[in-house]
Amino acid sequence: MFVFVCGGCGAELTVPLFQVALPVHARQQYGNGAQLPVLMRSGTFAVDPEPWGGPWRRWEQLGPGEAEARGVYGPVYALSDGTPGASVVAPGDVRGTRLIPEKRGGACCGLDGADGPNMACLACDLPVATRIDDCSLWQAVRLTPDSVRRVPVEGPPVPSPSWAELAETGERTPPFEPIATWGGRLGASHYWSWSPRWEAAGGHALAHLLVASRGRPVTVPDGLTADLFRRALDALLPVGTPERHAVLAGPGRPAPEAGADILLVPIHPRTGQTWAPADPTASACLVPLPLGVWLSLVSPRPHLPFPASGRLPRDVLRDDPLPLLPNRPFRADRETFRHTLVRLPAVRRPWLGAILDNLARGPSANLF
Repeated sequence: MFVFVCGGCGAELTVPLFQVALPVHARQQYGNGAQLPVLMRSGTFAVDPEPWGGPWRRWEQLGPGEAEARGVYGPVYALSDGTPGASVVAPGDVRGTRLIPEKRGGACCGLDGADGPNMACLACDLPVATRIDDCSLWQAVRLTPDSVRRVPVEGPPVPSPSWAELAETGERTPPFEPIATWGGRLGASHYWSWSPRWEAAGGHALAHLLVASRGRPVTVPDGLTADLFRRALDALLPVGTPERHAVLAGPGRPAPEAGADILLVPIHPRTGQTWAPADPTASACLVPLPLGVWLSLVSPRPHLPFPASGRLPRDVLRDDPLPLLPNRPFRADRETFRHTLVRLPAVRRPWLGAILDNLARGPSANLF
């Protein structure tokens, strides 16, 4: 467990926290005017290894090999020159700070962090963090690595659950959820949609799936897995044979079948490590999915039961309505897909570079 303290005066800035992996949807911007919840679970923090926020430099301003040295292998509009290594926490876990009103940024419904650190230490007034709570952004506080320190605190260690424990007790991420919005005539409203976390997970995994495809058609299991990937894979990959076969694999699952070329596997929410088969000779490519999404794919919740036959009596009202479903097919999050793909060295292959170019021109908009 750690407490973050001000680098200037040593005042405590957070409650005790333990470290987890940065969520896949940490950089997602969802919809228009949507009210997204808090990014980090209370009592946890994650370290973002990449720079975030301004100043920015356009792609054409980067020197030879500079982007690749930072782990970016495909063209992007701009790269942040901010300091990497910010610790991301829930706003409710922050203590001893005040907002800096003049650092509001370009937000419309809250704070977007565009003007840099907008929270200062109450004790010494040093800018120490950036709060983000604008519409369409996940609510979080990013502690500035140059201005804070983390200090170990006494207390029992928080054990990291095993894969078997996660498979048994892990929390599923529902594929559909109500999305709250701002500014309806009667106040805040909502609509039913695919979960933003699923759309970010789909974008992240789709980039890995394309690399694992090696430019060949890919088959995926029916059901929710097909909803996530089949439409995009069929549109972005050529038709024909030989096909590559993707299957769900992971803790508590039977060993993957012999013909599986690609394994859809979970990410450990504490360590960030991707599950891998115990067999060191296994040659299948691994495609990572957040644990909650993976659990929902391998053991989806059944629909509410309906009478097997016959009719309800005339005077009896149904108490088992059909489950709510989104009014459109699944679309992977475009920016999560792009952010992931340009950080995979395989994007330098011409056919993957062409997909990236087409994405920038917009013809794939119905997939994202």
